[in-house]
Amino acid sequence: MTMTAHTSAETDHDLPNPEPIMQLASGFMAAKHLFAASELGLFEALGEGPTDLHGLAARTGLTARATRISADAMVALGMLERRGEHYANTETAAAFLAGGSPADLRPLLRFWDKISFPAWEDLADALARGPKRQIFDLDAALQPIASIGIEAFSAGPSLALPDTVDLSGSHRLLDIGGGTGSWSIAVARHCPQLTATVFELPAVAQTAQDRITSVGLEGRVDVCAGDAMADPLPAGYDAFLVANLVHYWSPEQNRALLQRIRDVTAPGATLLIADFWTDPTHTQPVAAALMAGEFAVHLEHGDVYSVGEGIAWLQDTGWRYRDHRPLTGPMSVIVAETA
Repeated sequence: MTMTAHTSAETDHDLPNPEPIMQLASGFMAAKHLFAASELGLFEALGEGPTDLHGLAARTGLTARATRISADAMVALGMLERRGEHYANTETAAAFLAGGSPADLRPLLRFWDKISFPAWEDLADALARGPKRQIFDLDAALQPIASIGIEAFSAGPSLALPDTVDLSGSHRLLDIGGGTGSWSIAVARHCPQLTATVFELPAVAQTAQDRITSVGLEGRVDVCAGDAMADPLPAGYDAFLVANLVHYWSPEQNRALLQRIRDVTAPGATLLIADFWTDPTHTQPVAAALMAGEFAVHLEHGDVYSVGEGIAWLQDTGWRYRDHRPLTGPMSVIVAETA
């Protein structure tokens, strides 16, 4: 009996540290703390300047207890700093969460909290049997949250695109599945010779029109409502952008989409496909590998694809691959031209 107990103790001692599992399994706590702090206005309140617990409670309208729980969690997670009794935004929180700069990630946090987080609760079921509801089926109240949240996520890549790809020789851009128009707006601001059309589903088209009007580009960027997978694509364009769209579809559907675009394209046209392109193993970038789950809970065929898969689709549909370039974060762009 003694020998058995001793062997068991040695076995327990030799077990690896379970801390990586605990950190991963408790990750939802960190995410929900961040979502709550943003929704409750902690970062905005501290945008007015550092303050102590009672000052922060007064600014947010919360009790001292609730304020302390949320603020201390943000200190622990590196979003707030505590200097003596005073709390302050970190440089990162001030830049992206306090509402004082154009780079505002609060809409993305709201999208992940209100739409993605509930869907992720059924990840295993979505992987086994498909999502219970697709993102196309959001009700009218949630659709703007999704559209603006996705725009916030794409802000960095969309701004990087015109600096990454030379579009100086292009004059008319068709932005297929262009969301709120943020990609077209970024390109139009950078390329004065170019006009753009956002081709988007009717449920999002008005949001795009409102955003384009709000930045004063309605004379150079217009909106056409339609379904890229079913309706005729407008012709007469020499550049095409497909951003944040291929992860919606199966490989067969993506080939069909690229063929539909090629069918209305003249020789010499440029095609840009911006998405979460991965390496051949689908494990790098790590953020792209994790986003495959995001797409799986929202879309029947949602997935991430490798650069090699994208190149094969191009070759199958009359396009010539030119380059693959990083944007920002886990997103990158494949550049092609008519073959």
